[in-house]
Amino acid sequence: MITEIREAMLLNTLVFETLGEPQKEREFKIKALKKWGFDLIVGKKNGESTYFMAKEGKKSGQKYEEEGVSYEVQEVLKELPKNKKIFAHIEMIEGRAYLCVDLREEENIEILRLPAGEILLAFLKKHKFIKVIEALRNLGSAASLVKHHGEEGRPLSFEELPPVPRRFLRDAKKIEKEMGFGRIALAYFGENKEDKARYWMEWMVPTIALFDEHISQKIDKTLVELA
Repeated sequence: MITEIREAMLLNTLVFETLGEPQKEREFKIKALKKWGFDLIVGKKNGESTYFMAKEGKKSGQKYEEEGVSYEVQEVLKELPKNKKIFAHIEMIEGRAYLCVDLREEENIEILRLPAGEILLAFLKKHKFIKVIEALRNLGSAASLVKHHGEEGRPLSFEELPPVPRRFLRDAKKIEKEMGFGRIALAYFGENKEDKARYWMEWMVPTIALFDEHISQKIDKTLVELA
């Protein structure tokens, strides 16, 4: 049987959704690759001239091998080749999220395919988005952020919410609108005897959006509002 507290949470948790599919792909500038710890390179892959991404530190003329594939670095690019753009998306392979990056003009060249979690955590740590790291629970095409504090109880209605959780919801909904997708659930139980907030929060956001420094910074600052 469902407990009284669980029933109260089920019936009274506040949910705000920006419906639709999680963002399928997102365009990035070449400087975003640097922020992830990678360079865009023109060179040879298994002897064929192409573009690819590699972890920072590679030099012109360097040859190396990774997972049975040989690479030769001809030039580490500082700017995008003319008329080309970078797009990234998340693909799910046997329950694991992969970051796939394409260099696109008329043709599409895949320049990276690696587990998304490893790159995302390194990126978040590098830029000190600590609250996002602490809240991150799992990654799919959407990422789940969870935060809670104190004992559960009967959630307050929206009209009963104090200013802090109201501000949090307002700011979170603005970010959801900017991303085009999101689902935030908040059960706010009031304060304990030490005047500390008691709540349970879950926020789903497009995983690919977290690779955007602008978006991750906004989410990090918004999570700070829930002490």
